Amino acid sequence: RRGILRGGEGLRPSSEGVRLSYAGGNRTVTPGPFEGRNELPAGFSILSVESIDDAVEWASRFAAVIGEAEFDIRPVTEPWDLGVAEKPAGPRARRYMALRKATSATEVERTLSPEQQRDLDALIEESTRTGVHLVTVAMRSSARGRRLRRQQGRFLTVDGPFTESKELIGGYVIVDVPTLDGATELARRYLEVGDAPGA
Repeated sequence: RRGILRGGEGLRPSSEGVRLSYAGGNRTVTPGPFEGRNELPAGFSILSVESIDDAVEWASRFAAVIGEAEFDIRPVTEPWDLGVAEKPAGPRARRYMALRKATSATEVERTLSPEQQRDLDALIEESTRTGVHLVTVAMRSSARGRRLRRQQGRFLTVDGPFTESKELIGGYVIVDVPTLDGATELARRYLEVGDAPGA
């Protein structure tokens, strides 16, 4: 109601996802489940496609533009997964998140070349026009962030930069507030009413 919450979804278990690694023009697709490795996020896209294979193809095109990249691709939790709505008909009812992992380049906020940016803009325009691409969020380096964890009823707060997290991401919430402190307070309230250990 106050216009603060901009988006947020949970993700299905990693057993329902795949990991896409792209380097030197070659890609490797590994089915889940996964153990945490480099789980520090650099950004994500939400896609409306017919299958996880289609989501992999989109992420592969994205990776080919930016060069070396790793994505975890998982279904977004939909209302019918929780039993609160009927699953709609149609092949593109399921959404997928393509979660891009942080790299040394994203951690120093290195920008794309003009050619890379042009090709990426063209891919996003094409996929948006065809209804595949719903949203893309790019994150700033972890040096600008903060990690909040709840342990035994207490909150522990750590300012970035962060080393690579080993914990798989279970979902996201985007809030529109003027300061990191404001976002931290909302995350604390979210953890109080939810069952998540950290944000």
